[in-house]
Amino acid sequence: MEKDFIFDEITKLKGVGPQLSKYLKKKRIEKIKDIILNLPYSETDRSKISKLNKLEVGKIQSIKVKVKKLNFPRLRNLPNRIICEDETGKIDIVYFNSREGYLRKLFPINKWIVVSGKVNFFNKKYQITNPDYVTTIENQEYVIQNIPKYNLTKGINEKKYRSISEQVINKVPVIDDWLENDFIKKSDLIGWNESIKNLHLSKDSKNNQSKSFRRLVFDELIANFLTLSENRKRIKKNKIPKQFDIDYINKLITKLPFKLTSSQKKVLAEVNKDLISSNRMFRIIQGDVGSGKTIVCLLAIVNVIKSGYQCALMSPTEILAKQHFDLTKKIFREINLKIDFLTGKTDSKKRKEILDNLSNGKTELLIGTHALFQKKITFKKLGLAVVDEQHKFGVKQRSDLAIKGGDNCDVLLMSATPIPRTMMMSMYGDMDISKINEKPAKRKKIITLSKPEKKINELWPFIKKQINKDNQIFWVCPLIEESSFLDYSSAKKKFKLINKKFPSKVGLIHGALKKEEKENILIKFLNKKISILVSTTVIEVGIDFPNANLIIIENANKFGLAQLHQLRGRVGRGEKQGTCILLFKDGLTKNAVKRIKILKETDDGFFIAEEDLKIRGYGDLVGFQQSGLKNFRFADPIIHEDLFKLAEKYVLNIRDEINKKKYSFLLKLFDRAEIINVKEI
Repeated sequence: MEKDFIFDEITKLKGVGPQLSKYLKKKRIEKIKDIILNLPYSETDRSKISKLNKLEVGKIQSIKVKVKKLNFPRLRNLPNRIICEDETGKIDIVYFNSREGYLRKLFPINKWIVVSGKVNFFNKKYQITNPDYVTTIENQEYVIQNIPKYNLTKGINEKKYRSISEQVINKVPVIDDWLENDFIKKSDLIGWNESIKNLHLSKDSKNNQSKSFRRLVFDELIANFLTLSENRKRIKKNKIPKQFDIDYINKLITKLPFKLTSSQKKVLAEVNKDLISSNRMFRIIQGDVGSGKTIVCLLAIVNVIKSGYQCALMSPTEILAKQHFDLTKKIFREINLKIDFLTGKTDSKKRKEILDNLSNGKTELLIGTHALFQKKITFKKLGLAVVDEQHKFGVKQRSDLAIKGGDNCDVLLMSATPIPRTMMMSMYGDMDISKINEKPAKRKKIITLSKPEKKINELWPFIKKQINKDNQIFWVCPLIEESSFLDYSSAKKKFKLINKKFPSKVGLIHGALKKEEKENILIKFLNKKISILVSTTVIEVGIDFPNANLIIIENANKFGLAQLHQLRGRVGRGEKQGTCILLFKDGLTKNAVKRIKILKETDDGFFIAEEDLKIRGYGDLVGFQQSGLKNFRFADPIIHEDLFKLAEKYVLNIRDEINKKKYSFLLKLFDRAEIINVKEI
C-alpha cells in the first residue's frame, strides 16, 4: 500500500545512512511518520539579500556575491578562504577541514553565487564561517525564504534535516480522510493532507489555534479516545452477576465507628449496581485526600465475599498495604473474614501457605503490594480486584490487570489525585468514574498559614509545643542537596539544622533512598520513634499518619497548587486539628500569591486541580508526569478544551460501530494500535 511509506523506517529515505539514522534516533525519529509529526517550532529568516556594506555581525543573513579568489593554505590547521565581493565591499567565506575539490566546484571563479549563514567580523573584515547554504543564482529561491526551524540534535544541521523533511512531505500519499467532509466543515477543521503540508511549510505549526494545528490535535484526541473506547469494550464483557444481601451490608454500616457521608453512600450504591450487573465492572473512585475511599472499597469487598468470591486489594507500597490490612481486620473483626497479607518480603514458608489458601479458596481477601498479581499466584475464584493509587498504571497495565482476574472479576480502582475533567476524559475514558467529594464529619478543616522564610525562627517555639503535645511534624523541602543554581532549601541541610534543635527526634527521607530505607524511616515515624520527618515530596503517597498534625512546606511558591494540596493532606487525618504552614521567599510572582491565596480559602481538591491547570498549564503540571500519565504531544487541555469535548462526543457517537480499518492509519500514526490490538493493522 502506498500509505505504508509513512510507517517505513527512516533508512528508506535518500541520504539517511547508518550514522544519520543514529543521530535521528536520539530525537526519537525512527520512522517516516516521526518526521511528519516533528513539527517546526520557528523559522530562520533568509528571505532578504543584503549588500556587504549593510551586514550585521552575529546575525544570519543572505548575500549575493562574486567569487574572486580561492586560498588553500598548505599548512595544517589553517582554514580555507574564499574571497568574494559585491559592488559595496568584500567578504571571506571560511571553511575548516573541507576538501579543495569540493570547494572549487562550489565556488567557481568570477561567478555570482548566493551564500547564507551567520556573519562575523575578523581582522577588520566580514566573514561567514562554514555557511549553511551556498547555491547558484538560478537556485536562489530555495535559499532566499523563511526556512522552517526544527529541534535538532548534534550531528544534524538545518540543511540536512530540511532535505529529509521536504523529501517526506513531498512524498506523503493522499490519505482517504477518516472524517466526513460535512463534519470537517462544520467543526471548522481542514483535511489531514492539507494540514500536514501547512504545518511544515507555513507558520501554522507555531500557532496552536491554527486550523492545521487544531486538526492534528483533534486526530490525536480521537486516537486516544478510540483506544480507551476499545479497551472499555474488551474489559466490560459479560459476567455472572454477584448476588448478596443489601440488608446485611446496611447493618454492617450502622456498626461502623463513624457515619458514612452522603457522597460515600452514593458511590457505594454505584459500585453495588456494577457488581450485580451482567457487565464486568471497571470503575475508578476519585476521592480527595481523607475523603474515605478505602472504606467504600472494603464494604464492596464484603459484598463480593458474601457472593462466594475471593477479593484482592493491591497498594503501591508495603507500608500502605499494611495499613489497609490493619484497618480491615479492625473494622471487620466481628465477621470473621479470612484475610492474608502478601508482599515481596513475605518469607517462603508463609508465602507457600498463603498461595495454597488462595488456590483452594480458604483465603477470602488478599491484601498486599504488586506481588498479588505475579504469574505464580492463582486464585480459586477471584471476584473483585481493588487497586489503590491507580494513577501509577497506564492503559495497557489496566487492561492486563482486568484480564488476569478472569471473566467474572470486577475491577475497582482508587485515586487520591484530583484530576481536572479534560484530563479525566483523556486518561480514564475506558472506565466509569465515581467521585467522593465530601470529607468525613469529624474531620476538621486544615488551618493553612503562610510565613516569610526570614521569620523561620518564630516557628521553633510552636514546633516544641507540638512535640510536647505528642504531635508529629512533616517538614518538606524541594531539593535533596543544596543547589548552586536554584535558591531552594536542601532537605539534608534542613535535617542537620532541625536535628541540632531537637536531637534524636528527627528523620530524613528523600527519593534517592532505597525503597527499604524509606519504608524503615516511615515505620519509625508511624510508631512515634521520631517526632519530625524532614522530607522531599515522596510523602505524597496516601499513607495515613494519624499523629501528624503539622506540615511545614519550604519554598511553597515553587510547588503547584495540586501538589501543595496533596502534601497538606498528609496531616489532620485523625480528630485533632491539622495545620499547614507555607514558607516563602520574598518577591513572589502574581501566580505564587494566587496559589497561596486559593489554598488558604479552600480544601476542595477538585476545584484546586482545575485552578492549578489554569495557572500552571498542562505541560507544567508537576505530578502528572511523575505519576506516569501520558502527555499529549500536541493537545493541551486548557487551550484545546473545546476539541476535547468535540472528540469525546465524536467517539461516543461512533462507539458502537467503530470501523477499525477506517481508523487503523490514525491509530498507527499515534502509536495506539498496539495498545488496542487492532488485528486488521
